[in-house]
Amino acid sequence: MSSNGAVLRIEDLHVDVEGKEIVQGLSLSVPAGEVHAIMGPNGSGKSTLANTLMGHPRYKVTQGHIYLKDEEISGLRPDERAQRGLFLAMQYPTAIPGVTMVNFLRAAMKSVQQRDVPIREFRTRLMDSLAMLKMDESFARRYVNDGFSGGEKKRAEVLQMGLLRPSMAIMDETDSGLDIDALRTVAEGINALRDVPADGEGGEKMGILLITHYQRLLNYIKPDRVHVLYRGRIVRTGGSELAAELEAKGYDWITNEVDAAREVEDGVKI
Repeated sequence: MSSNGAVLRIEDLHVDVEGKEIVQGLSLSVPAGEVHAIMGPNGSGKSTLANTLMGHPRYKVTQGHIYLKDEEISGLRPDERAQRGLFLAMQYPTAIPGVTMVNFLRAAMKSVQQRDVPIREFRTRLMDSLAMLKMDESFARRYVNDGFSGGEKKRAEVLQMGLLRPSMAIMDETDSGLDIDALRTVAEGINALRDVPADGEGGEKMGILLITHYQRLLNYIKPDRVHVLYRGRIVRTGGSELAAELEAKGYDWITNEVDAAREVEDGVKI
């Protein structure tokens, strides 16, 4: 655990994508056991942030630092970040026909824990996770995301979280493409995992970073903090009431203020 209580700490992060700076000086700290929501308009850098944190090679960190439990991880490969307790639930999970969920999950658990997980231990963890998430055992026998509905794909991501029990989970637009029933089911799964220790019995609870456009997901998962991302920076932070205010007013009232302030800084207006 970080000396300041943060499981994830980002300091003055700048990220280039194909020569264009998308993230422009972002700082953020997420303590263990807390849920932080990142909201913002299209093009503000939300998915860029998620992919950068997980180490996608297309996203180049040009300045700043990313710490997971006080370890600088900016130079690590995605698998090395996962082994240290970082997890990304993707916005568009990939289908893998011919590979069952059970085989995929066992391979993931073996890779993250860097050991040959005994079948009995794996089965116990799998059954416990399925039960906690109220999922039928038959789900684990299906091919990974092959023929899955949008809700099933997102539930599969949450099931991975249940097995891997990361220290820090990043959820990139988990509500994308979900109807109300699927959204509620996925949210219930995430809420169930909030109280599960990441590092085993008595360990710290995981931190969660929810990236979303809309307030509706936050009707079911109450965040400890809400951050508004715009033009590659966090421009406003508040409690869960900020999400409700954004739902009522939209983003313009914040983005217009930010644009006006930057014009003054740049000398465009006096």
